[in-house]
Amino acid sequence: MQRFLVTGSAGFIGFHVASRLLQEGGSVLGLDNLNDYYDPGLKRARLAQLGENRRFRFLRADIADRARMERLFTEETFDCVIHLAAQAGVRYSLTHPNTCIQSNVVGFMHILEGCRVRAIKHLIFASSSSVYGVNQSLPFSPHHNVDHPLSLYAATKKADELMAHVYAHQFGIPVTGLRFFSVYGPWGRPDMVLFIFTRAILKKQPIDVYNFGKVRRDFTYIDDIVESIVRLVDRAPAPNPAWNANDPDPATSLAPYRIYNVGAQSPVEIGELITVLEEKLGAKAECRLRPLPPGDVQATFADVEDLEREINFRAQTPLKAGVGRFVDWYLEYYRPNVAEAEEGDFKSHIPEDAALVPAPGTERSPD
Repeated sequence: MQRFLVTGSAGFIGFHVASRLLQEGGSVLGLDNLNDYYDPGLKRARLAQLGENRRFRFLRADIADRARMERLFTEETFDCVIHLAAQAGVRYSLTHPNTCIQSNVVGFMHILEGCRVRAIKHLIFASSSSVYGVNQSLPFSPHHNVDHPLSLYAATKKADELMAHVYAHQFGIPVTGLRFFSVYGPWGRPDMVLFIFTRAILKKQPIDVYNFGKVRRDFTYIDDIVESIVRLVDRAPAPNPAWNANDPDPATSLAPYRIYNVGAQSPVEIGELITVLEEKLGAKAECRLRPLPPGDVQATFADVEDLEREINFRAQTPLKAGVGRFVDWYLEYYRPNVAEAEEGDFKSHIPEDAALVPAPGTERSPD
């Protein structure tokens, strides 16, 4: 039985990753601070689902708390750390820079230190497609230079990649960074575009469509994201013997370090997303065309050739199918008053003072 630490386990991607690892027979310690960036009720509802499996334990803690992270890695042993906790939000980072730095940079340093002390076999961490910044060479390749981010959030993710490389180089920790592209699906975040559009259409409210409808995104369904992570767990990176310091490849290294894109490799204009959503909901959207906000990029498009070559991965979920599954979840989750539902209307919860659940086998046998 493999032992995993999944940070951000109450978050959108972390919840789905933890669920899949449990299905595969793993033992998961989930960590999250349950902050109020968006309604903690949704986070507790996700945890309630995970808590139905006896091989899941939960620790409410903040990765920016150095003493707590040191104690965690002293008390626990993991085969693999999957680090998905972060302060999300490109626009949020522009108005809350300190929060972003504390979580995404300081917190990540504590994770790296824990992995160093415990000689973790493989650290997988979430980066972001936002690191490509002003780069307009499509599709985005992990071999491209990404030194010109457009938001503080993107800069922190680039910083994470650099910090991870240092620890891979200095201490031999195998590290894999994943640049996710516009992830969507059931249990998604309320601040993400599909969630916002769905709620607004059902409540007959207008939606803001940025860059006057010309935004293109490589929307990637959550199950495809999870599949890539699960396949990589046992594929810890090795040094690249062909790496050339005179022509350095940003995606590989002489250290055990790799960077991959994880995307659908099928960008669509936001108008196409709206059309698919309207067909599924049987309702029309009222669109307000807006300019591109600061920090946003006009288009994203993932080159996933490296990931396909390494783990035979390619996203399998068409946009229409993925949107349909999200809407089905949304309507089920908010019933019976879908049109009146607000962020706080959730059915399940984890207690506010939730702490570390007893280790498997100490009070009951694992499933």
